[in-house]
Amino acid sequence: MSNSFPEENEEEDDQELQQPPSHHPSAPPHESFDISTTVDPSYVISLIRKLLPSDAKGGEHDIGSGLIHEELKTVGENEDTTKSIENGGEAEATESSENYGKLDVQEPKNNQNEGVSAGEQTWEECGCILWDLAASEEHAQFMVQNFILDVLLANLVVSQSTRTTEIGLGIIGNLACHESQRRQITSVNGLVAAIVEQLLLDDVPCLCEACRVLSLCLEGDEGVTWAEALQSDQILSRILWIVENALNPLLIERSVGLILAVLESQQKIAAILLPPLLTLGLSSLLIKLLAFEMSKLKGERVPERYCVLDLILRAIEALSTMDDYSEEICLNNELVQLVKELIKLPDKYEVASSCVTAVVLMANILTDATNLASDLSQDLNFLQGLFDVFPFASDDTEAQSALWSTIARLLTRVQESEMSPLNFEFLVSILASKLDLIEDELLARPLDHLEHKTANTPGTQTDARLIAMKRISNILTHWKSLDDSVKNTKSTEDYRINEEDVDKLLDHCCNASR
Repeated sequence: MSNSFPEENEEEDDQELQQPPSHHPSAPPHESFDISTTVDPSYVISLIRKLLPSDAKGGEHDIGSGLIHEELKTVGENEDTTKSIENGGEAEATESSENYGKLDVQEPKNNQNEGVSAGEQTWEECGCILWDLAASEEHAQFMVQNFILDVLLANLVVSQSTRTTEIGLGIIGNLACHESQRRQITSVNGLVAAIVEQLLLDDVPCLCEACRVLSLCLEGDEGVTWAEALQSDQILSRILWIVENALNPLLIERSVGLILAVLESQQKIAAILLPPLLTLGLSSLLIKLLAFEMSKLKGERVPERYCVLDLILRAIEALSTMDDYSEEICLNNELVQLVKELIKLPDKYEVASSCVTAVVLMANILTDATNLASDLSQDLNFLQGLFDVFPFASDDTEAQSALWSTIARLLTRVQESEMSPLNFEFLVSILASKLDLIEDELLARPLDHLEHKTANTPGTQTDARLIAMKRISNILTHWKSLDDSVKNTKSTEDYRINEEDVDKLLDHCCNASR
């Protein structure tokens, strides 16, 4: 977190604000403020003043409804606001940064103050402090009431410094983390358009912060205003260009996050932005990005990219649930292969969240591409991969439902009597090895038999579990009926099956499916 406070002797007025002379009498009790923070409200105001563009400090620069140097509240003008300031913040807020890097790679910025004037350095220091303070909702409210948004708009309009633009967007981003302040951001005349315009920059830190602000503001009640500002082909094409060409991990994360924010937004917002985005090739771009991330995952794993993989999958999964757009996703063979590869990964721990999302996506795909289940049922490694995802979905009801639905679809299409001895024993070994998992599942969520008798709609979690249990019972019953000579052929020696586990699992499944 930034701790770059201006020097105590930087300006005389700062000394007066921060360290009043000892001979000044204490304020009367009725003029004192009950402020439970070490940040003096007057200090926050002094920081905002230092962000004024140079032409505003002459006193004739109009910001908001009046002159900025006259409109900034002084301590005492709004006691109800100042006395409520407290430290704290929300998880979505970010800390002030130095530099995210170039357009493609992250590089440390050497001699970052070289060529920067003293005034610019002071602006950056004060801006970083406000960036950090904006993480607190109380501080954010106080800053907005003291015209921080008008000041930042003025800087976005006149600034020639990308660092100044980045800090300004960073402050707005932290303010936007608080739902109560998003309405204020949207209401400042010209600010929405100015923020959208920053997408045309070629500076990675600025683009990161612009995408973050837009993602947050699309969530609010004023999201339609932001969607209308983004809906031109020029801006939407620019967003997709950034998503496709960015190499900086944080910029990829933020730009894909913006796409996800559109997909998960209110229906009236999605109706504005989704049709043109899909016309511009959003679906194929997301699949292309997934293929790239999977190639990275199968090579040298880069932890910084795990979040990107999950965001891409969530975006595709969101598209797969939309009736008007799901077909292009669900019938894409390349996507199916990529999702299969992810679910079949032997080491899932580092990308557990992505695997859970992949299972939900596959369940959605199977709903539309029903013939695909027959092909998947022959891939026993895929079935094993599905069971391996269960521990990561223990708290996710939707993912558990998707898992059981997919497993039930596959097992229904398994023809155990027609399988080769080797494949059949592999199947039984998979099921027997999941005894503890299935046992825990039945104990945690017992099947409601009355519901089974009255339910007419398949596809719910309970229905899928019942179908799966019946099929496991049939498969294991067939295994028990085989002669030992068939079970112990040389070709099946690679798979060790504990017959006690088979008996226990068969007993559980029979009881559950009665």
